Amino acid sequence: MTVQSAKAPLMASVERMAADLLQIRRDLHANPELAFQETRTSALLADRLRAGGLAAELLEPTGVVAEVGAQAPRYRVGLRADIDALPLTERTGLPFASRVDGVCHACGHDVHATALLGAALALHGHRRALAEAGVAVRVIFQPAEETMPGGARAMLDLGVMDGVDSVFAVHCDPHRDLGSVGVRQGPITAASDEVRVIVRGSGGHTSRPHLTEDVTYALAKVITDLPAALTRRLDPRSVAALVWGSVHSGAVPNVIPDVGEARGTLRMMDAAAWEGVAPLLEELVAAIALPYRVQAELRHTRGVPPVVNTPLGAETLRAAAHASLGPQAVHDTEQSMGGEDFAWLLQGREGGLVRVGTRSPGGITYDLHRGDLVVDEGAVVVAARLFTAIPWAAFDCARAAGLEPVGR
Repeated sequence: MTVQSAKAPLMASVERMAADLLQIRRDLHANPELAFQETRTSALLADRLRAGGLAAELLEPTGVVAEVGAQAPRYRVGLRADIDALPLTERTGLPFASRVDGVCHACGHDVHATALLGAALALHGHRRALAEAGVAVRVIFQPAEETMPGGARAMLDLGVMDGVDSVFAVHCDPHRDLGSVGVRQGPITAASDEVRVIVRGSGGHTSRPHLTEDVTYALAKVITDLPAALTRRLDPRSVAALVWGSVHSGAVPNVIPDVGEARGTLRMMDAAAWEGVAPLLEELVAAIALPYRVQAELRHTRGVPPVVNTPLGAETLRAAAHASLGPQAVHDTEQSMGGEDFAWLLQGREGGLVRVGTRSPGGITYDLHRGDLVVDEGAVVVAARLFTAIPWAAFDCARAAGLEPVGR
């Protein structure tokens, strides 16, 4: 069976589940859970997989993995969805809005997880065809994507990726209309690190800054000068962006505090520059703080490298989208400055990430990581159709490229 011959029965299977998938997505959306706390989410997904006949395994501390298709495959495809939410208050006003204070699905992971669940059940319904082709599909519901260096590293440590030849993921794109998918060969996301600078000094009265170690002023210099200095010490082609998301120093207007802190993210489009940026950050923070006699501590948490779609992975995603959604749905997309820990699963393997439009045509353009994010719920079925077609397309493309393994 090829991706074209599999198209009709597989897509019909997904469409029959559409109403049920919608309810599952709403359930997940209303009950979001933070990184490595996704116990309810994991249990719900595992229960649904088991009810559909799959042998789902709950991971420690959270996450789910299951496999469908050939027992001794010639080719194994991984499909991954992230399942964690963000520490953010939802402001959508939806009837199924988050019931958890300060936590919500503002990055579409509820859509990703539900779509993969639907694809797993559809593929299981056609498991005999997969087995006859020698194809196995490993479905991976991954926790903690929103942390650094990300829950994907835990999946690697647990051996979830062992024996996987190619791996694929989807991501919601609220800047793209429903029914449209964005594909790119090469880097599709950026490297992303967390940068934290803590400045300490004696502090004192604001009337006598010359007798103090002015923590607030020194921190302000770090906030403004560090991003600027990076632009003059890094190759501009690396496209580095250091942006602060949290700044704290002092509590009253007439006291120079003894400690201040800034936290932000450093994003870089070039993997090689990302590999060597740590010593430069140390050097620059020390140099900026030196004239102010403060102690400046840099805490640089290495996050994730860029997701780099392989040529075969991009070809697979285009073929799967053509078969499941039609050629009119497939568009080129640009490299994003966002980070994605799917990069860890992809390293050393064929595969890629594809963007799935979630904007209602003619509707409001939202953004990810905002409390008011609303996705068109039709994206659940679109992503499920795409996930369902990917294993067949991956096998066909690998075989055409002469990369199909002969057995394990």
